[in-house]
Amino acid sequence: MPDKVAQPLSLYVHLPWCLRRCPYCDFNAHAWRENLSELPEGRYLDALQADLEASLPKVWGRSVSTVFIGGGTPSLFSPDAIDRLLATIRARLRLAPDAEVTMEANPGTFEAQRFAAYAQAGVTRLSIGVQSFDDDALRVLGRVHDARQARAAIEEAARSFASFNIDLMYALPGQTLQGLRDDLASALAFEPPHLSLYHLTIEPGTPFAKRPPPLPDDDLSADMLALLGDTLGPAGFERYEVSAWARPGARCRHNLNYWEFGDYLGIGAGAHGKLSFHDRIVRETRLRQPQRYVDAALAASPIEEERIVSCDELPFEFMLNALRLTDGVPAASFAERTGLSTAAIARECAQAVERGLLEDDPLRIRATPLGLRFLNDLLELFLKNDNRR
Repeated sequence: MPDKVAQPLSLYVHLPWCLRRCPYCDFNAHAWRENLSELPEGRYLDALQADLEASLPKVWGRSVSTVFIGGGTPSLFSPDAIDRLLATIRARLRLAPDAEVTMEANPGTFEAQRFAAYAQAGVTRLSIGVQSFDDDALRVLGRVHDARQARAAIEEAARSFASFNIDLMYALPGQTLQGLRDDLASALAFEPPHLSLYHLTIEPGTPFAKRPPPLPDDDLSADMLALLGDTLGPAGFERYEVSAWARPGARCRHNLNYWEFGDYLGIGAGAHGKLSFHDRIVRETRLRQPQRYVDAALAASPIEEERIVSCDELPFEFMLNALRLTDGVPAASFAERTGLSTAAIARECAQAVERGLLEDDPLRIRATPLGLRFLNDLLELFLKNDNRR
């Protein structure tokens, strides 16, 4: 088995509260209570610190290149709390001088002074969950903000941060091609460095799954995807991942590390992590319920599940991430990131090439345009028979 090359390392921090849970969301998010009276903000930060300190032996000496503060709605936390969190991280991890520090924000929690204070605390990149600029669509999606608040938040983000991202969704209930054009035009008017564009999907267990709204059919959804390329390409954006578009030099380094099968430590309620060691790759999951997580983290036992990724699972896990990138990855990175020989995927790659889903390039693993369109079919080739559902 080839030796794994030392992996880049990222840190993910989960802050699991929202003002209100959206009906399409299946993330680990919980309703925010005023002042967090049942679980004070400071106590959660204490738990994050304890969680990080307990994890240090696993990542000792490694440089952290990116930090992502996600949720939930992290912008519900005060600037002082985010300042304390980042100080805790800097004091315990070797944070790269040019580290990208992203934080998610909801326009419904927007205050100009708050955003500027997050930047002063060390956040370098803000990701704003706009989803749509259409007030009717926002109401259907259960968002707590309106289009006016979204525009104000973006304007302040452009002033306060070195970079920012606008999250939009498409194929929304009742959405037309013109409606999507209007949303894209509204977003582009702010000249964002990065756009994330997600096709609305109905996730099991969500309110939308129980009462599905009327969604665009497959043909209209395909037309919407084509519209993204027709609009964003001429505007100077490159589609570098299935749902991510960026201007040159503005790709999200944190998410790139995920897709390139790098390592990441995840702390916080429900956070996931992936860490590589010389003889194994381990996936970790923290306890999901915030109070249980806090109690366990303060007792130095926040992990709910820890498992070694088997050799049979590694090809699928690697491809699940790498094939989302429109440029793919160097073929050599498979061995570097998994410790397996490329012979482990030779048969599956040949089948994918024969079906027109994978480029016929011995030096690069890259989906064809057809493969990106039918990504699930391509990925299924790498799913071992005993792991199929």
